Amino acid sequence: MKRSTVVAEFPCDCKTVWDIVTDNKNYRWRSDLSRIEVINETCFDEYTKEGFVTRFRITEKEPYRIYRFAMENKNMCGNWIGLFEKRDGGTQITFTEEVQVKNPIMNLFVKGYLKKQQAKYIADLKEAIRS
Repeated sequence: MKRSTVVAEFPCDCKTVWDIVTDNKNYRWRSDLSRIEVINETCFDEYTKEGFVTRFRITEKEPYRIYRFAMENKNMCGNWIGLFEKRDGGTQITFTEEVQVKNPIMNLFVKGYLKKQQAKYIADLKEAIRS
C-alpha cells in the first residue's frame, strides 16, 4: 500500500469545511470532476473530466470529525480518511489516502500522483471556502 497525507488549515469553522467536503450533490467546486453519481447514502461514483470512474463506499461518518471511505477503480483500491479539527477559530484537516495499485508498474508513479491530486483538492477546497 502507498500512503499520502495532506494537512491544511482554513479560516472558518469545521461545519463549513465539513459541509463542502461531504456534500456529494454539490461537486462543481472540484476542478477535476465532471460529475458525481450518488448510488445510495453510503455509495457514490466520481467521474473525472476524462470519464474515468471511481466507486466510493462510506465506512465512517462522524459529523465535523471523521469522514472515511473505501474506494476502487480499474487501476487501484484503497481507503481515504479525513480528520477535521478546530484550531484557533479555524479548521485543520488531515486527509490520508492509502492505495494499492493493480498494475505493479504504476507503483513507481502512484505516490507522486496522489500528492498531485491532494494538492489540487486542497486548492479547490480553499477556493470553494473563499466563494
